[in-house]
Amino acid sequence: MSRRCELTGKGPMVGNNSSHANNKTKRRYLPNLNDVTLQSETLNRGIKLRISAHALRSVDHRGGLDAFLAKAKDDELSPSALKVKKEIAKAQAASA
Repeated sequence: MSRRCELTGKGPMVGNNSSHANNKTKRRYLPNLNDVTLQSETLNRGIKLRISAHALRSVDHRGGLDAFLAKAKDDELSPSALKVKKEIAKAQAASA
């Protein structure tokens, strides 16, 4: 399972550990990923995603999963999130 957020595309970053003697060794900084089920008002069901804590705050700020996906760039989304985005857009077009 890749360590990448399905909504924002955040992934591992690299840096250095620095000892007291100032020796440097490579390390990885992993994103804070959580398995969550977000509710879609348009589809009337829950969608399971593995997203970062930052993305979860962004979803709440934008007013839910539907609003977040409407503004999200397609190249940042995972294939499963992109599929959900297209389902939501299709459902909204059918109801309008």
